[in-house]
Amino acid sequence: QVQLVESGGGLVQPGGSLRLSCAVSGFTLDSAVIGWFRQPPGKQREGVSCISTSTNTTYYEDSAKGRFVTSRDNADNTVYLQMNNLKPEDTARYYCAWYRSTDYCLSPYYGMDYWGSGTLVTVSS
Repeated sequence: QVQLVESGGGLVQPGGSLRLSCAVSGFTLDSAVIGWFRQPPGKQREGVSCISTSTNTTYYEDSAKGRFVTSRDNADNTVYLQMNNLKPEDTARYYCAWYRSTDYCLSPYYGMDYWGSGTLVTVSS
């Protein structure tokens, strides 16, 4: 049974950092495409980043470039999203998802077969 469980969210001040974790089970990270998307309060979902674990290639939406870093730890079967220089507009529930390929892995709506219940990130002073 495939499961993805996000953790690491919380309240952080603008300019601060958080590291989100996505613990996966039911498959290994040897060859997978894992993406992060978010949903701000009252708004549509937005793609954030994704990683192809077989090639260790990462992809980022413009909003995340230069501030967020996606990585994975195969031994722990966990994917991480390191978020730096956080802004109030980063406030959202963050989800990780298993994608069929990298073709749509920045899409918050298409190409995903499984996703978790999310973790809430609030950026506020």
